[in-house]
Amino acid sequence: EHELVSLGGQAAAAAHSLGTPLSTIKIISQDLYNNFKNNKDLKKDIELLVSQVDRCNVILKKLSLNPEFEDDFIDKNILVGGATNGIGWASAKQFAEKGGNVTLVSRNIDLLKQRVSKLQNNGAQKHLIIPLDFSKPIELEKSLKEFISINLIEYDIVINNTGGPPGGPLENAQTEDLLSALNLHLISFHKILRTILSGMKNKESGRIINIISTSVKQPLNGLGVSNTVRGAVANWAKTLANELGPYNITVNNVLPGATNTGRLKEIIKSKAQKLNIVEKDIEEQMASQVPLKRIAEPDEVANAVLFLASSKASYINGINLPVDGGRTKSL
Repeated sequence: EHELVSLGGQAAAAAHSLGTPLSTIKIISQDLYNNFKNNKDLKKDIELLVSQVDRCNVILKKLSLNPEFEDDFIDKNILVGGATNGIGWASAKQFAEKGGNVTLVSRNIDLLKQRVSKLQNNGAQKHLIIPLDFSKPIELEKSLKEFISINLIEYDIVINNTGGPPGGPLENAQTEDLLSALNLHLISFHKILRTILSGMKNKESGRIINIISTSVKQPLNGLGVSNTVRGAVANWAKTLANELGPYNITVNNVLPGATNTGRLKEIIKSKAQKLNIVEKDIEEQMASQVPLKRIAEPDEVANAVLFLASSKASYINGINLPVDGGRTKSL
């Protein structure tokens, strides 16, 4: 009887370590109890439970994952930019929950350490951090190459994501503003591509997903430099989709609309100060322009990121996917 209880505990512990919800464990435990309570032959009980533990390890591993993506991200190495906040952090958490090995990228090393400690880990996953500054593409490239060499890692999925440039009319922008924005987005994204691409080509498989903006389809007022650079990234991505398709590497763009991130809060604050009105009024105005009448949460955008990274999107390549509640007026 003690051996039976011990094995039952092992099965429950295995399930819990794999991230299976406690509610699921309770259901399975109750089923086991119901099956065994009327059986007087404890030896047979033990033999049956022993045979089930190995099966449970496999079954419970699947139960602990989101069935929408099955085991798409198990043993996959995923590089996520802007990973300490907003859409990047939401995406990183979801990849980790689905079994992926996530490398968090951001400038703030202290925040990276905090975030990586909060990622779900089933015991077999290996999460990493690397501080990179997208505004300094040459240093970024050097640091990323060293990191990959030290950790002997090849990436299966890359999420290019970083903060946007300051707002304002394009006519007021200095040449340096445009160059800085190009470095922050296009040049740094290209440096990352050049660093990780050989690994994807060797595997003949890969996903590159760029978090851009709906301004790719419809320029946004007051974001002149951002509109310009985002369009350049979209055309860069479309060109790569054509070139890398033969290697089974897809390149797609996610275009968030108004999303509850630090970036949006900065835009709201700036507009409120210029118009001398409260920030809540600006937020309500933004929400009113969306058919769904609300601003998105980062997880809603991350859902689209994970879909494009999954096997279910294997034949989707070179697209711009708006996640904006229908705000963009173009097709």
